[in-house]
Amino acid sequence: MATLLILLLFLNLPAGLRAGAAATGREDCKPTRCNSDGPKIRYPFRLKDNEQQQQPKHCGYPGFDLSCDHENHTMLELPFSVKVAVKEIDYISQSIHTYDPHDCFPHLLQNLSLSPTTSPFQLATDYNYNYSFFSCSSTEPISYNPITCLSIDPNHKVYAFPSDYFMSDCPLLSCKKMSFKISSPIPYDIFYQQPYQLTLNWSKPTCGICEKQSKYCRLKDNSSDHETECVDDTPKSPITGILRWMFLLVVVIIAMYCVLRLIVTKREGQAKIERFLDDYKALKPARYSYADIKNVTNKFKDKIGQGGYGTVYKGKLSNDVHVAVKILDNVKGNGDEFINEVGTIGTIHHINVVRLVGYCADGFKRVLVYEFLPNHSLEKFISSKHEKNSLGWEKLHDIALGIAKGIDYLHQGCNQRILHFDIKPHNILLDHNFNPKISDFGLAKLCSKEQSVVSMTAARG
Repeated sequence: MATLLILLLFLNLPAGLRAGAAATGREDCKPTRCNSDGPKIRYPFRLKDNEQQQQPKHCGYPGFDLSCDHENHTMLELPFSVKVAVKEIDYISQSIHTYDPHDCFPHLLQNLSLSPTTSPFQLATDYNYNYSFFSCSSTEPISYNPITCLSIDPNHKVYAFPSDYFMSDCPLLSCKKMSFKISSPIPYDIFYQQPYQLTLNWSKPTCGICEKQSKYCRLKDNSSDHETECVDDTPKSPITGILRWMFLLVVVIIAMYCVLRLIVTKREGQAKIERFLDDYKALKPARYSYADIKNVTNKFKDKIGQGGYGTVYKGKLSNDVHVAVKILDNVKGNGDEFINEVGTIGTIHHINVVRLVGYCADGFKRVLVYEFLPNHSLEKFISSKHEKNSLGWEKLHDIALGIAKGIDYLHQGCNQRILHFDIKPHNILLDHNFNPKISDFGLAKLCSKEQSVVSMTAARG
C-alpha cells in the first residue's frame, strides 16, 4: 500500500521536479535558431550537423532536417544535393520561404527535383514552368530583368524564358541559347523578382492545426509510424505544482500513519488477549494451535454454518468427539469480543448453555471450539412450517422452557450476572434430543448481582 502511494506521489510531481528524477527525453527538443534573426526551428524541423545545438532524430520528421552553415544561415537540403537558405517558416500555413544566400538561384535549381517520392515539400504555386536561358548583347533592348550572376561578361546579359514561350514573342535576335537549363518545373515569376525566392509547402505531418490551437506539435512517444500529437505549450505555474505535491505528501503521511496505527492497535489487542489467556489457564478449556485446528477440521472440509461473525466447520477430536469450530473473521481490533466469549462461556456449565471445548489464539487467528450439536439452530425449525410441525407443540414448549432456564442460570446462577444481549433463534442450538442450548456470547456483558440498572455505550443484539 505504501509503495502504491509513493508511486502516485511520483506521478503527480510538478513537471520540473519529475524531470529531475527521470529524464523525459523531450527536453533536448526545445526550439532553437542558427542566429538571432533566423527562423525558429521546431517540430517537424530539427537542427542537425551542428556540434553545439544538434538535436536527436526524434525531435523532427523525416526529410525536415535543417543545418547552420559557416555564416549561420539556416540551410535546408533538397533533392539532389540542392541546399537553400531558409528565410521564414510559417508553421500555421505549413510553408517555408527559401532563398540562395549567394543570390544565384539558377545554379541551385539545375538539379532540383520535388517529386513526392524524393521530397516532402511541394512548390507553393501550380503555375510552374521549365526554363531556357539566353545570353544576349547588352545593347539588345529587352524589358526583362537579367540574371546577373550568370552573365559571362559586362557586354552580355543572361535572361530566362519559359521553354513553351513562342520565340517570336521574345526579342532574341542577337541572343544565343545557352546549354544551361532548368528541366524541373519552377514558379513563373522566380527570375523576375529580386532577391530570388522560392516558397515551398508541406502537407505531412499536419501540424498547422496545433499552431491554430496555440499548441505545439511533436512526435508521439514510442510511435513507429511517425504519428504526431498536439501538446499544450502554456507554461504551468510552479506554485500550483508545488502545492499539489505538498498536498499529496500530506495524504501519504496520513495514510502511513493510519497503517502504522492499525498495526499498533492489532499488536496491542494481541498482547491483551495473551495476558487474558495466561490468567485463564486455570479454568482449563483446551488451547489449540492453528495447525491443530486445521487437523481437527480436516483442513476446513465440512462447512456447517456462515454468519457475520465468521464461518463454522464440523470437526473431530482425537477421541472421536465431534465439535463445532467457529473461525472468527471479524474480530474487533482490541480482541474484546474474543475475550468476552472465552471468558464468559468458559466459566459456566449448564445443560442449557453450550459448552466451550477449547480455543485458538495463534497470531491474529481467533477460533472457538464448541461441543457439536447435530440438530443445528432453532431458527431452522421455526422458519419452516413443515419442520415446526415435526417438533410438535409439546417439544416446542420444552424448548422454550429450556431457554428460560438457561437465561435464568446466566442471570442468577453464576458468580457474576451474565447478560447475553443477543438471544435469538440463530443462537439457540439443539442437541440430539432437541434440548436447547444458548450460544454465541460475543456481545455478553458481566455485572454484579447487586446492579439493577446496566448502562450501555453501544447498540447490541
